[in-house]
Amino acid sequence: MVDYNVFTLPNGIRVVHKEVSNTKIVHCGFVLDIGSRDEREDQLGIAHFWEHMAFKGTKKRKAYHILNKLDAVGGELNAYTTKEKICFYASVLDKHMESAFELLQDITFDSIFPEKQIEKERGVILEEMSLYHDSPEDAIQDEFDRVIFGDHPLGKNILGTSDSVKSFQREDFKAFLKTNLNTERIVFSCVGNVSLKKIQKLATKYFEPIPHHIGQRERVLFGEYVANSEIITRNITQAQCAIGCTAYPIGHPKRLPFYMLMNVLGGPGMNSRLNLALREKYGFVYSIDASYHPFSDTGLFSIFFGTETGQVERGRKLVLKELLKLREVPLGTMQLHMAKEQILGQLAMGEENNTGLMLMMGKSILDKNRIDSLESIFDKIRAVSSSDLIEVANEQLNENQLSHLTFLPEH
Repeated sequence: MVDYNVFTLPNGIRVVHKEVSNTKIVHCGFVLDIGSRDEREDQLGIAHFWEHMAFKGTKKRKAYHILNKLDAVGGELNAYTTKEKICFYASVLDKHMESAFELLQDITFDSIFPEKQIEKERGVILEEMSLYHDSPEDAIQDEFDRVIFGDHPLGKNILGTSDSVKSFQREDFKAFLKTNLNTERIVFSCVGNVSLKKIQKLATKYFEPIPHHIGQRERVLFGEYVANSEIITRNITQAQCAIGCTAYPIGHPKRLPFYMLMNVLGGPGMNSRLNLALREKYGFVYSIDASYHPFSDTGLFSIFFGTETGQVERGRKLVLKELLKLREVPLGTMQLHMAKEQILGQLAMGEENNTGLMLMMGKSILDKNRIDSLESIFDKIRAVSSSDLIEVANEQLNENQLSHLTFLPEH
């Protein structure tokens, strides 16, 4: 059963809507198929900078009026940038939904990038970069992208470099948008106790006048992965370790079994194998996790943990031991059942977060041109066998294809 609606405006923008009862809040936003991987070498960080600048002035609003528009009625306005997406979104009481639609259209498509605001926000982003650099748990994730993807745009920091951020002027933002904006690769997503008829009326009023535009962008595909190993000394008190490699892209048929495998290995549950092996049994780490981030043409599997310098190698060996188990020892009937039940529960709870649901819907329409129902995903999970998991483990977790990055304290 399809429990969402999708329609396309004449300019190519798609609108996806899910009506949910028992809520007074509407969650809505634009998901754009533009990210940091679409930047040229001289544009590093401009997608994220644009996300900031969208709140700093449009043809009819100054920054204060943008920020106050929804705050004044108890709503929220937010945005984020990833390697492949930029999202502008809002949550408001249903009676203020029209204000949210209008404001989101304004900041997404009519920003004017005031020069004074560019200078102010430049300082804010440079400060954000400093804070990020001072957090080794965050910094190692960006460095690990570089280790895995090298000079490819996926290997670059979303925030850019201090030199690139210092260089941007108004015309640079306009040029980036002109090249990358494609109204046929934009989705407006909405979740709330609102009828499709009302959504269609507001979308026609505010989004249909947006001019049809297809930029000249050609996204650079990722090429050949080569395993790499680096040790970097930094002014830190605890060692930080990263282990991983490339992984399946979004459209790969084995993406779901691999996602399940990552949940068993190092998911959010305290019973994950890595948490039990490194924290509960030996006390080597405070936290350790394994994650899988699929992109349109590749993916990233990574494990991160922090530990005392003297325990780095023992910790790494324990991680590799757990990966070997996944490659060689099939999950028993009860283990497989428990792994499935755990991920089914996590997915069901995730669907109760309407903001997350709204964003997921927009991204899913962009990436797959459909939204899989929770029940269809459940059916696919229930169909996964132990041999399926062994197969993906041997394809993705081979010790010889893993890259390693270690931050060590200077003294």
